[in-house]
Amino acid sequence: MLETLKEIMLDFQESGLNIGTPRRLNIMPVKGKAAVCIGVRRCGKSTYMFQLIRKLLDKGVNRQNILYLNFFDDRLHALRHSGLGVITEAYYSLYPEKKNAETVYCFFDEIQTITGWEGFIDRIMRSERCVVYITGSSAQLLSKEIATQMRGRALSWEMFPFSFSEFLGSKGLDAAAGPVSAKKRLLLQKAFNDFWECGGFPEVIGLEKHLRRGIHQEYFNAILFRDMVERHDISHPKAVSELAHWLVDNAASTYTINKLTGYLQSLGYKVPKTSVAEYMAWFEDAYFLFTVRLFDASRRRSNANPKKIYCIDHSFVRSVSSGILLNSGHLLENLVFTALRRTGGDVFYYRTNSGKEVDFITVGPDGQRSLIQVCESLADANTKKREVAALEEAMAESKLKAAVIVTRNEDEELASPAGKMKVLPAWRFLLNLRET
Repeated sequence: MLETLKEIMLDFQESGLNIGTPRRLNIMPVKGKAAVCIGVRRCGKSTYMFQLIRKLLDKGVNRQNILYLNFFDDRLHALRHSGLGVITEAYYSLYPEKKNAETVYCFFDEIQTITGWEGFIDRIMRSERCVVYITGSSAQLLSKEIATQMRGRALSWEMFPFSFSEFLGSKGLDAAAGPVSAKKRLLLQKAFNDFWECGGFPEVIGLEKHLRRGIHQEYFNAILFRDMVERHDISHPKAVSELAHWLVDNAASTYTINKLTGYLQSLGYKVPKTSVAEYMAWFEDAYFLFTVRLFDASRRRSNANPKKIYCIDHSFVRSVSSGILLNSGHLLENLVFTALRRTGGDVFYYRTNSGKEVDFITVGPDGQRSLIQVCESLADANTKKREVAALEEAMAESKLKAAVIVTRNEDEELASPAGKMKVLPAWRFLLNLRET
């Protein structure tokens, strides 16, 4: 294993760096803490690591001071049995003069595949001069494993598939918000239509529909069977698959654990409610599906009410779902959710005292709240009246003087006694959002 590791390390020293499209994520290492980048499979974490490496090289860091390992490399499989301590042994046998004399920048890609990784990272951060970056495809890196094993020695950042701004960057277009010329507006609208079709997973951009669909389905199967069934040793894999398909089919709709349990039982699966609740938590751990609670000052009441379900990517939904229950309004709502989710605030849905619903109320890191309604079009007078009435009630109850309605193409400001109500096309709304 020692010689294999040396070979892999030297191969990296001689390889090029595929840095791809710059991401709007700014990981800032803090002394004494590992920087952890987590997110769904294939969202671009490895490429982002290369971007960070490129920045180090541009600042004059010697390439030999950079240690990069991807633990999905089959040559590292033996580490599952031999332990991770051999990594530092291999590196310092190549560069003995650097031990305790120079800072080594360690990039460990998908390290959570190796049992005991937490103790290894903790040890090298205490005993070696190093800065550590970690990627992983499970939110367990953010929660249980980091909290219990790293003992405060890690800070985490989330990565998602491309935002609309990053998608524009991949096309060589300026993503700056604000006033635009007529020509720029047409370019942005066309780019949004492309984004609407292909979504944000970097690998599928520019591919034909049948190829995109096939790749999305591969992602779905990998998430389902590697991040769910294998990782958690699930005894009812077919039930998990049925549940995942139902949830994707019902993106942007409400659910309860009782309802999901009843659905699985109707298919013949004897899965208890406690297991279904665990499945839902694990879907979220894998950054595949997300739940949104009702906005309520009482967390108990919030949890007791139905929750809404959203998927990591709107185009992914289209590729994986049966298409029977989905509509473009739900896809637009899903797209808006993922954009809000990446801003770093808390996202809820809102129900007025009279029972009217607003799709989202967000609470930013600074405590600022925003109301967002999503509607594909307000051209129908009855639809417009319904959406505006819900927002007006919510604005009055929450004492907010402004709200937004996100549509596919409409752009106007509505007169309302409740306050300022902007109708924005999705492309403009997305560019106006602050991304973390």
